[in-house]
Amino acid sequence: MAYVTDSFANNSLFHKVLKEAFEVFCNNFFAGCSSAELLASYCDNILKKGGSEKLSDDAIEETLDKVVKCLAFISDKDLFAAFYRKKLSRRLLFDKSANDDHERLILTKLKQQYGGQFTSKMEGMVTDLTLAKENQSHFQEYLSNNSAANPGIDLTVRVLTTGFWPSYKSSDLSLPVEMVKCVEVFKEFYQTKTKHRKLTWIYSLDTCNINGKFESKTIELIVGTYQAAALLLFNASDRLSYSDIKSQLNLADDDLIRLLQSLSCAKYKILTKEPSNRTVSSTDHFEFNSKFTDRMRRIRIPLPFVDERKKVVEDVDKDRRYAIDACIVRIMKSRKVLPHQQLVLECVEQLSRMFKPDFKAIKKRIEDLITRDYLERDKENPNLFKYLA
Repeated sequence: MAYVTDSFANNSLFHKVLKEAFEVFCNNFFAGCSSAELLASYCDNILKKGGSEKLSDDAIEETLDKVVKCLAFISDKDLFAAFYRKKLSRRLLFDKSANDDHERLILTKLKQQYGGQFTSKMEGMVTDLTLAKENQSHFQEYLSNNSAANPGIDLTVRVLTTGFWPSYKSSDLSLPVEMVKCVEVFKEFYQTKTKHRKLTWIYSLDTCNINGKFESKTIELIVGTYQAAALLLFNASDRLSYSDIKSQLNLADDDLIRLLQSLSCAKYKILTKEPSNRTVSSTDHFEFNSKFTDRMRRIRIPLPFVDERKKVVEDVDKDRRYAIDACIVRIMKSRKVLPHQQLVLECVEQLSRMFKPDFKAIKKRIEDLITRDYLERDKENPNLFKYLA
């Protein structure tokens, strides 16, 4: 940019060539990752606690400006938004965000550059967390004023708006008795606030602190709700088979294998497994490892990592189909009749602000809209489309 400004007298032709050149290499793939994903990961490194980028406040603001400028050259802005939202959700829900002001700052910069629609869900997520904190304080007041409403354990609940957050896997986990009561108490409290909203519990995002009473000492275990529910089964039974645990927890095999691997095959072997190998199968048996010990009095036991990239890309592809459909209908509603090539070009022009639609994808969506009676082909000229009101 300095060369264009100083050496080439800020000439508009050089600005155009610079933009075109950047658009080429900024949309390359690196080690199987798109620039959109890498830029979102870079932002995550800057904005989360303990990130690899250690910068001062001024340097962070300057870097975020550069991020927004870089994003202008990336064609898949919707993919950046999806990955950014996924990483933002983890920072907010697991208290990993280093500074709330910086979170709001980048959203303001993105909003100024790409419009309110681009950041509306992300802003909703940040606002949700503020409201969730207020809601939690109201819950604590409710408990102190109602002696009968005793959840039995310390409980923090974050109520989030479904439309703002990435989609999360919900399950019909059969909660242990210790947890059922606290969920019911919160439901009763929430019904005093509103009767028109339905709560869906996302247990896969929860964190539980439980005491493991081992022979040598008691160790506080920081685990997920799935893991806690599995461990609490061993209060009533010394030995359980894979099928016993599955039927009592009502979990899918994928989730159950992950949680049992984390408790019996990873660094901290809270459960012993027969046979004693590194994989979990449906014929295995598990026992509580009373001889387990660790030099720490509190340990965190993470679940095995799940690569969510594929799901993010699939969700973006689905959203793009909806966006193309809406764009075609919007154009045809105002124009009534259009030839195929003009419809495709107008569609590309309108959508290229967020992503570059493939001509084949547009053609496929046109065919789909014809079968759904939004459009029809002219009988005499099949390359001419009419809008069906």
